[in-house]
Amino acid sequence: MSIAILPMASEFNWSPSTVGLIQSSFFWGYLLTQVAGGMWADTVGGKFVLGFGVVWWSIATTVTPIAARLGLPFLLVTRAIMGIGEGVAMPAMNNLLSRWVPVAERSRSLALVYSGMYLGSVTGLAFSPLLIHKFGWPSVFYSFGSLGTVWFAVWLNKAHSTPLDDPGLRLDEKKLILSNSVCKEPVKSIPWRLILSKSPVWALIISHFCHNWGTFILLTWMPTYYHQVLKFNLTESGMFSVLPWLTMAFSANVGGWIADSLVSKGVSVTIVRKIMQTIGFLGPAFFLTQLNHVDSPAMAVLCMACSQGTDAFSQSGLYSNHQDIAPRYSGVLLGLSNTAGVLAGVFGTAATGYILQHGSWDDVFKVSVGLYLAGTVVWNLFSTGEKILD
Repeated sequence: MSIAILPMASEFNWSPSTVGLIQSSFFWGYLLTQVAGGMWADTVGGKFVLGFGVVWWSIATTVTPIAARLGLPFLLVTRAIMGIGEGVAMPAMNNLLSRWVPVAERSRSLALVYSGMYLGSVTGLAFSPLLIHKFGWPSVFYSFGSLGTVWFAVWLNKAHSTPLDDPGLRLDEKKLILSNSVCKEPVKSIPWRLILSKSPVWALIISHFCHNWGTFILLTWMPTYYHQVLKFNLTESGMFSVLPWLTMAFSANVGGWIADSLVSKGVSVTIVRKIMQTIGFLGPAFFLTQLNHVDSPAMAVLCMACSQGTDAFSQSGLYSNHQDIAPRYSGVLLGLSNTAGVLAGVFGTAATGYILQHGSWDDVFKVSVGLYLAGTVVWNLFSTGEKILD
């Protein structure tokens, strides 16, 4: 959508505020299923929940061009419906990883799985301009929407919610995973009062909000920034938007390897999580402040790439922390903190459209930097890497 919105806005004569509204409408639905997706995954298993989510959002993606031609209200509802499907994905993935991956391999596994999202962004941003030029903007939604059905067929046959469910897993593998996993029993009830009474949980929630404000703005508005400020054409906007996501895919895995190496050498998990997340906050904050001082498009793209590259260290910081502090409830906990992150996406994406009508890109980046700094303080004061919930 971040690429297709450019020709769509021109065809339908949308203002920046309308574009911001369309970009944020995805998050309306995404917000609704964060906690519900976590509860669902923790009780019935991540395989079913993730499979459902992919089929749901693939259908919504495919019908997006039809909704756009029917009118703005139909498009907003369709984008929100798509968000409902995507909202269960991260809680379901966290649930699966907490059951399949030993503690000492947690950061690497999470970084590897999440880098798939970054490579998905790379693929979308790289191929969307080509599809638009050759077949028109609707082809983007038809192409990517149909891919979900292919994935689902493989997922249905190959995936399992827990090692105990996998008949093809060797006995020695099963023993290794189960003996090194802290999450074995299914969840029957969620201790909400206990969860919400813990300060590290609130540190996660607040930090997730601060982190996602900047991340979602760059995700949804970066091609527009390249087009308006750096004067790139549609193809160039798409291609240069790829670089930060490629950087994220690489640095997330580097960060995961560093974090797991430190843990295996005896460094406390708390210190490792604080170091990695501090890089994930202060790195983007620094590079966004440099955008005002660069005098060439190449340097601006480099700053964006470095900002997103350091941001990816968060995969070994706050994104790994749910499994540290509450492994049995990791899906629910991710749903809780990601709800705050989605609110940042809703408000941040819409607010950016408003700011650009009344201010400048400099103002947009100042807000993001301020929240990155606030998140750094909260995270270092209140987070922990120790288990606080059985």
